[in-house]
Amino acid sequence: MARKLAVIGAGLMGSGIAQVSAQAGWDVVLRDVTDEALRRGTDAIRASYDKFVAKGKLDAEAAEQALARITTTTELDAAADADVVVEAVFEKIEVKREIFRTLDGLVKDETILASNTSAIPITKIAAATERPERVVGTHFFSPVPMMQLCELVRGYKTSDETLAAAREFAEGVGKTCIVVNRDVAGFVTTRLISALVVEAAKLYESGVATAEDIDTACKLGFGHAMGPLATADLTGVDILLHATENIYTESQDEKFAPPEIMRRMVDAGDIGRKSGGGFYHY
Repeated sequence: MARKLAVIGAGLMGSGIAQVSAQAGWDVVLRDVTDEALRRGTDAIRASYDKFVAKGKLDAEAAEQALARITTTTELDAAADADVVVEAVFEKIEVKREIFRTLDGLVKDETILASNTSAIPITKIAAATERPERVVGTHFFSPVPMMQLCELVRGYKTSDETLAAAREFAEGVGKTCIVVNRDVAGFVTTRLISALVVEAAKLYESGVATAEDIDTACKLGFGHAMGPLATADLTGVDILLHATENIYTESQDEKFAPPEIMRRMVDAGDIGRKSGGGFYHY
């Protein structure tokens, strides 16, 4: 019997998680607040499957079957019979806590409640429920169908069984997992990229080197596939500003204090590729 996954949020991350899970044989219900958001999400999934088919990485019949396993809804109640729920909504703790509070009253006792957050402590999200031991972080990477990593985050009360079930789910949809044993803000990956982006932005801001040269240094000197400032533009300068602020607020560690230039870029709407300009012009 196919297992059921509910994905809350049909944006870039949510639709990607739905896509790889359906391809791996899960029955997926994808939920968002508007039909328009759901349509954009399913269009993105269909386009991605088409690309894999065109490249010969997936056969057309398998793609059709995977698409058929995805249903969409605007109702959170649709998650009631899910075995695993992955929340992938905007990085605002109030929004996430409200969703988890509602899910807690809806889903089965044994259901795993997971969050795709990249910077908010899992313990804070889990505290909105009566089952913090069943709450875990499953931080996927964008674009989900291409990126191999999933960061599993143990909240203060997450049980070993929940962590094991989350690993089984993530590995089952083709990911390699790392485990974050202490629920620090930003986990492992967001802390590393935030520290690098903050320092790169400071070097750029103070005229030490151009954005291109800073990124070239990281690519050729450290073997990074993409430099930190190009990464900021791809992710969204606004998203990274939000993440670094979260980590700084939690840790009071100065290395995560975002430089003024990142705030001014966000004020001006220069937030990267999606706006046509950030550290680079597109």
